[in-house]
Amino acid sequence: MGGASLASQQGGKMGRPTGPYRTPAPVGTTAEPGLIPDLIARIPWPRWALITVAAAASVLIVSCLLCVLCCCCRRHRRKKPRDKVAVGLGSARSSTTTHLVQPEVGNVESNSGGPQQWGRLQLSLQYDSGSQQIRVGLKQAVDLRARSPGDTADPYACVSLSTQPGHRYETKAHRGTLNPVFDETCCFRVPPAELPQTTLQVWLLDSRCFSQHEPLGELSLPLGTIDLRHVLELWHQLGPPGTTEAEQTGELCFSLQYVPGSGRLTVVVLEARGLSPGLAEPYVKVQLTLNQRKWKRRKTSARKSTTAPYFNQAFTFLVPFSQIQSVDLVLAVWARGPRLRTEPVGKVVLGTRASGQPLQHWADMLAHARRPVTQWHRLRPPREVDQALALQPRLRLPLPGS
Repeated sequence: MGGASLASQQGGKMGRPTGPYRTPAPVGTTAEPGLIPDLIARIPWPRWALITVAAAASVLIVSCLLCVLCCCCRRHRRKKPRDKVAVGLGSARSSTTTHLVQPEVGNVESNSGGPQQWGRLQLSLQYDSGSQQIRVGLKQAVDLRARSPGDTADPYACVSLSTQPGHRYETKAHRGTLNPVFDETCCFRVPPAELPQTTLQVWLLDSRCFSQHEPLGELSLPLGTIDLRHVLELWHQLGPPGTTEAEQTGELCFSLQYVPGSGRLTVVVLEARGLSPGLAEPYVKVQLTLNQRKWKRRKTSARKSTTAPYFNQAFTFLVPFSQIQSVDLVLAVWARGPRLRTEPVGKVVLGTRASGQPLQHWADMLAHARRPVTQWHRLRPPREVDQALALQPRLRLPLPGS
């Protein structure tokens, strides 16, 4: 009895499952939940976090696909114009392709023997019979020719009359352009009887700091062939630079430096060149004028037997900043001429009353304080400079450091 009851109990245990998770699965079959649900069930994250991560991943994948599509479209669009241009090169103008390969060939072909290759100049002329003055307005120049293709220049204009070779006017230099806009006016006194024999001469030059100024073109305009009863404003073709410019009396190179705090104006006279071979023992006088009165002066030592003397001498003047706008700086080259007496060869005046290159040099000195600025300058006739300055007798002023 006891064995029968034990057997019945064991049979009952074997016929009933001990629990729902302990029932073994039949061989060859898979579990009901699947692989992905099992992986999700094993991640210890809440369901909302899993949904957020899945959404972010989806957005990132879609964005990457869109970027790839956009890049492919752009490349496809860029390739299309290139193919079209490669086929249609023959439609380009011959002058354009020639200019790209040989810039000077186009100018020679279109302007063979013509003056257009030197550029054009716009002038205005007006004659006042009452004051017997002719007003020359320098407007602008276009298409100037540089030294080599692709280069620029620092052009300025020099105006003179054939009957007054010692009276010249220089404009301000314009940096880095072949189309300068001058907008400057100068006046010359010409009696009506001399107008038919007078020729207006204009030279355009390239300003250089450490070498000789290079001519860019010139214009000779006989006033006798122009009706000056009305105001004229015309364009004129520039011709090639020649030797018709008035003979120069030489050039002088010097540097300027001004320190506003201490009021120290330093002038370093470096060298001169192009002086007449008949001159002997040249030297340079440096003079300061204040309010058109002679103030201070220095001079270099003389150099013998040379037309290109080298000085390299420095002079320092005390000029308060409050007076720098009232000061004129005059540098004059003196030498012993054929008459065996010392005479001025040429002068350069700088300051607020100057014009052209000297005015530009003075402005550069004030703009770059405490830094020396070096330039070459053409020597002007002494009588012309003296008339422009209209100096009064020397007056000693009780200034500190004088």
